[in-house]
Amino acid sequence: QVQLVESGGGLVQPGGSLRLSCTGFGFTMEFYAMGWFRQAPGKEREGVSCINSSDGRTQYAESVKGRFTISRDNAKKTVYLQMDSLKLEDTAVYYCATLYPPAPVCPPHATLTGDYETYFGSWGQGTQVTVSS
Repeated sequence: QVQLVESGGGLVQPGGSLRLSCTGFGFTMEFYAMGWFRQAPGKEREGVSCINSSDGRTQYAESVKGRFTISRDNAKKTVYLQMDSLKLEDTAVYYCATLYPPAPVCPPHATLTGDYETYFGSWGQGTQVTVSS
């Protein structure tokens, strides 16, 4: 049974940084592309970033390009999201997810919006990130 556990969220001032972690259990994470999503209050969940299983290729939503960095440590079965230069609008619950059906590469998608979420099928419980002064 696939289980994903996120951690690292918290309260941070604008301009600050946080690093989120997502550890996988019950499956061989090294063979899966992994994604990060977020859902702000009153808004739909949106794609943030995705990383391939082995070649390290990544995708980013336009809103986080240049500020967020996704990475993974397959030996630790963990995917990270380094978030720098945080803005008020980054406040959300952040989720990690695996593709379903399982796949080693991120979905072919230009913007990570719209139907992007439909490519993913296993989700963590989420971790709250609040950016506030």
